[in-house]
Amino acid sequence: MRITYNLDHIGDVLLVSLKKSDQVTYEKKGDITLIKDGQEVIGLNIFNASKNLDFTSDQVDDYEILVPKINNFLKKNDIEPLEFDISPKFIVGKVIEKSAHPDADKLNVTKVDIGTELLQIVCGAPNVEVDQKVVVATVGAIMPDGLYIKPSSLRGVNSNGMICSKKEMNLEDDGKKGIYVLDDSYEIGQVFPV
Repeated sequence: MRITYNLDHIGDVLLVSLKKSDQVTYEKKGDITLIKDGQEVIGLNIFNASKNLDFTSDQVDDYEILVPKINNFLKKNDIEPLEFDISPKFIVGKVIEKSAHPDADKLNVTKVDIGTELLQIVCGAPNVEVDQKVVVATVGAIMPDGLYIKPSSLRGVNSNGMICSKKEMNLEDDGKKGIYVLDDSYEIGQVFPV
């Protein structure tokens, strides 16, 4: 999930992205536009947001404060509250295993420990190695460029997440190609701020 608010450039509109879809429809109810894929709500635009939700711009990144306000506003407009997954989606992980992809020369199959689980991630970065600490975008993450991370299969091998580069996270590019390798000051399972 990503919540965006930019009063100066967009206006008093809160943009909520839950998932990406190529088949969207729009349903307007008062100051709310529901963005749907079939019957599933995959996003919201809430107009006159500062008045309707009574929030400050510094609360936009505090989902624990903002999400209940969004759901209360939906209820007031006879819209079923949404189940928002507010768990962190960018986590520090450690590459535990790396093996060549059975059907692609430039891909590797990795096992990455993110503290709560071990994820299998197919990675095409040339610099991925065992024992590296890395940033993992877990399933459900929305990348800065809008890419939605979902379970996938790359050339027949399942992948559940993405090991990120600085460029993919919109961080200052240091000119190094491949994934962003973290130093030892980071802890496995730690939330990585994006």
